[in-house]
Amino acid sequence: MNEAEVQDHGSEEGREGGISRRSALTAGAVGAAGIGLGGLGTGSAAAAESAAAPVPKRQGATMVGVPFDRRSTVRVGIIGLGNRGGSVIDLYLAVPGVQVVAVCDPVRTKAEKAAAKVVAAGQPAPAVYANGEHDYENLYKRGDIDFVHVATPWDVHFDMAKAALLNGKHVGVECPIALRLDQLWELVDLSERTRRHCMQLENCCYGRNEMRVLRMAHAGLFGDLLHGAGAYNHDLRGLMFSPTYYEGPWRRLWHTRLRGDLYPNHGFGPVANYMDINRGDRAVSITSVGSPSLGLAEYRAANMPAGDPSWKETYIESDRTISLVQTAKGRVIRLEHDVSTPHPYSRINSLGGTRGVFEDYPERIYIEPDHKNDAWGDFSKYAEWDHWLWKEHANPPGGHGGMDYMLVFRLMQCMQLGLVPDFDVYDAATWTSPVPLSHLSIKAKGQPQQIPDFTRGEWKKARSGMDSTRPQV
Repeated sequence: MNEAEVQDHGSEEGREGGISRRSALTAGAVGAAGIGLGGLGTGSAAAAESAAAPVPKRQGATMVGVPFDRRSTVRVGIIGLGNRGGSVIDLYLAVPGVQVVAVCDPVRTKAEKAAAKVVAAGQPAPAVYANGEHDYENLYKRGDIDFVHVATPWDVHFDMAKAALLNGKHVGVECPIALRLDQLWELVDLSERTRRHCMQLENCCYGRNEMRVLRMAHAGLFGDLLHGAGAYNHDLRGLMFSPTYYEGPWRRLWHTRLRGDLYPNHGFGPVANYMDINRGDRAVSITSVGSPSLGLAEYRAANMPAGDPSWKETYIESDRTISLVQTAKGRVIRLEHDVSTPHPYSRINSLGGTRGVFEDYPERIYIEPDHKNDAWGDFSKYAEWDHWLWKEHANPPGGHGGMDYMLVFRLMQCMQLGLVPDFDVYDAATWTSPVPLSHLSIKAKGQPQQIPDFTRGEWKKARSGMDSTRPQV
């Protein structure tokens, strides 16, 4: 989940190897490097131009169905300790059998504050990496880390995920996992070559409503699935122009580079799970349109003083992006993105089939034969369909209604028990692909863009995912 919402059996081939390193870390550096950020924007747009490139040859065996090595204690490193990372560390400390052994942030005060939380929780003091933008590379050299959680600005997500894999670490990255199509393919290939999992830490997949709808959909209550919708409609204008909320203007600056859906994962992930995308169905194309970009400039004119650095920025990101994703089975998924205009928070979270429909924000349901006369039904009456995670943890700690804790708990459980993770690098690449592809589609006046088959044909095989069964422990 993004920072603005905080007050998301191995094989012998999986042994650690060497690494080729590059990139910059987070926070202050990204905000200050204006020229570098502009270059990243150009690269993102350029990568979208090659969206129709052929599927590259597989470099290693698939990671579909590959379980973690079983371990009684999971040793975790956390990189990026701002709004998101500074809160997620509490969740790792709340899960039994998890030890936070290293923390990293170029802002030393943030890293030291996080380290103090670890000690206060009764664990040994973690190693602190706060010597500049590249100190995360030294964290990756450690031999006592099983999993790395990356919670930094978007610009460096890809570099940090890549470095983690090359250093033999399983890695989870906050949304989006990368911003270019070639980067998504590189992470898929690296995960397969290194035999390490690379995951998009999509916490919305673990929301109570999302997991209930998932189980109902798989049980056939909605009939044959036809359509779904997801979104990230969240007014972030005040936070993006705040001089203190983010470490620099990195998030706002992405609105000067791309026109498409910058943050599709929260909406796409849950609906993809309902429809078993990459597990029997596949997202094959996306068509996107975008409104004019007016909201941020209007907000700046009303709220920012003359001479503020933001006056040098030209915003091109569509205030409202709407995309239609078509699946191999002919289903349709609508995605929306709007963080630049007044709007109550909504992820839409809708699913429809031949027997009825669910819609969220507010939650309501209409399925036959339970409902009639075109009157919405009470979704709370379907609590019996709650996922076992929510039945076992009725009042989870942490923010976002408990979904953050559910993600961390379940991920750590899979590692402790040697289970296959609920989602993998192919899901990460698919859920993030609308970032470059929606930009290209808008640039081409709504022309459909192909979504690559990151699984290289494995999607045709039915397999489990988020709708897991409670493990016998």
